[in-house]
Amino acid sequence: MSATADIAGTLLHWYDVHARTLPWRAPPGSPAPDPYRVWLSEVMLQQTTVPAVKPYFEAFTLRWPTVEALAAASEEDVMAAWAGLGYYSRARNLVACSRAVAERGGFPDKEAELRKLPGLGAYTAAAVAAIAFGQRAVVVDANLERVVSRLFAISEPLPGARKAIRARTDEITPDTRSGDFAQAMMDLGSGICTARDPKCLLCPVSAHCEGRRAGDPARFPVKAPKKAKPHRTGTAYFIERDGEVLLATRQGTGMLGGMRALPDDGWSARSDGDGVPPIDEDWSDAGVVSQGFTHFTLDMAVRFARVSDASLDGEWWPIERLDDAGLPTLFAKAAARALADR
Repeated sequence: MSATADIAGTLLHWYDVHARTLPWRAPPGSPAPDPYRVWLSEVMLQQTTVPAVKPYFEAFTLRWPTVEALAAASEEDVMAAWAGLGYYSRARNLVACSRAVAERGGFPDKEAELRKLPGLGAYTAAAVAAIAFGQRAVVVDANLERVVSRLFAISEPLPGARKAIRARTDEITPDTRSGDFAQAMMDLGSGICTARDPKCLLCPVSAHCEGRRAGDPARFPVKAPKKAKPHRTGTAYFIERDGEVLLATRQGTGMLGGMRALPDDGWSARSDGDGVPPIDEDWSDAGVVSQGFTHFTLDMAVRFARVSDASLDGEWWPIERLDDAGLPTLFAKAAARALADR
């Protein structure tokens, strides 16, 4: 048996015994899981942890148990249910993809066809093809990048190393059970071959690990120096009237697009806000909330005012039910700050 085949066989044997129990996963040896659940979980898990995803996945599948049910939902309801999970373009793509799948009568079972669906990149298409349909597909996420770069001591820095990592992953991916193999690699990276302090003594494939033989597996994958993120400033406005707060719906594209939010002064990833409030009022300051995004950091001042004008553009929302509005985390923090200080 070749070393690459031995890695796959050993890892699958380990997975049969140690596979994590997850709400979207079928146990080893079971029939393939519902493609809808695989797809939904993979979209939610992009740049998000398993503990954070579990309650969202369970809530979504309880409310929308099939892809057809999700396709029939309003984008506003889906965006509100997604609030707090971050990377909101995923939620917009979720709606678009569910509608495309419902229209065609189900998920395609081939990786190339899955790639044509809205929001399905190379990783998600490969994961759904392998896990839900048993197709041989090369699945590479951040956990697999780390495991493979250590197994083969790939010293080129990311992102340039990704071509070599994918080629090596292709070498060790078996022709059968590639979905279980991908999930085994995910579990290995999550619990044993961790970013810091990998547990090499517990690793089922440590005998094949060139990174371990080199004496410092944790140095892989090699990362290029981080560039400093730009810092932005802006202002959010909490406008209260008769126990209600004025909410705006953000433009469908761009930062937090399509979400309900407090009105703001037009800040973006590329520029600071202009500091101009939406109406001329006697504003009070309620402090500042901060948040880091993928490409920038933000300090957002919070200001509040009570008004009597009922003609303002937006949606008046009962303050006592503000938790049901589905505000993104940033604006939920801003609202909480205003409510505490008003």
